[in-house]
Amino acid sequence: MKNLIYILLSALISSFVTAQIHEVGVFAGGSNYIGDVGSTQYINPNAPAFGLLYKMNRSPRHAYRFSISTGNLSADDTKSNIPSRELRGFKMKNNVKEISAGIEFNFFEYDLHNSRYAGTPYVFTGINFAVFDLMYIDQSKESKDYNNGSTIAIPMVVGYKKNISAHWNLAAEIGVRYTFSDNLDGSNPENGKYSINRFGNFNSNDWYVFSVLSLTYTFGKNPCFCD
Repeated sequence: MKNLIYILLSALISSFVTAQIHEVGVFAGGSNYIGDVGSTQYINPNAPAFGLLYKMNRSPRHAYRFSISTGNLSADDTKSNIPSRELRGFKMKNNVKEISAGIEFNFFEYDLHNSRYAGTPYVFTGINFAVFDLMYIDQSKESKDYNNGSTIAIPMVVGYKKNISAHWNLAAEIGVRYTFSDNLDGSNPENGKYSINRFGNFNSNDWYVFSVLSLTYTFGKNPCFCD
């Protein structure tokens, strides 16, 4: 078993070092939340979001992508387009930290070692693990519980990227995260002590959206993308 693990690790490291084109970079932009408080607009960045990004490009068409990020979530019933929420007047603020892994697919071939202009739309999906503050709302006032919550989320990202030099790439993307939690806003407290304060649609989980720009640096040996 030890020999097998050693062989697998050696193969992985060898592949990582010699056969890939790598990208590392940062992204920054805005975030918004969609749930039981505030506006129901899907793309409505009203708080900051930023993170670190790494891609392992396996071909001009697809890459393994990993990231760590954080974003603030903010919502206000008085800015909602739903009359009942406007009258209710709840507000919420939270923070979500996530790690993400998945596959990015390019619509057109995107050769990172091509010095000529290249650009392509792309999509990304995978799985996220997110940590957030557990909240509850009592008498229209939001309060933080004694611990943190966590959830799995499914990212659905669309974007466009282009190379701006031989080693630098710029991208703009909008990424919707569907979570398996209904308590990013304190509407469905996990702590039974506050269950009396539940409100909203208990059959609909929360979403959040990152709308960001990213800048990545390309390095690594140019692999042969031939048949």
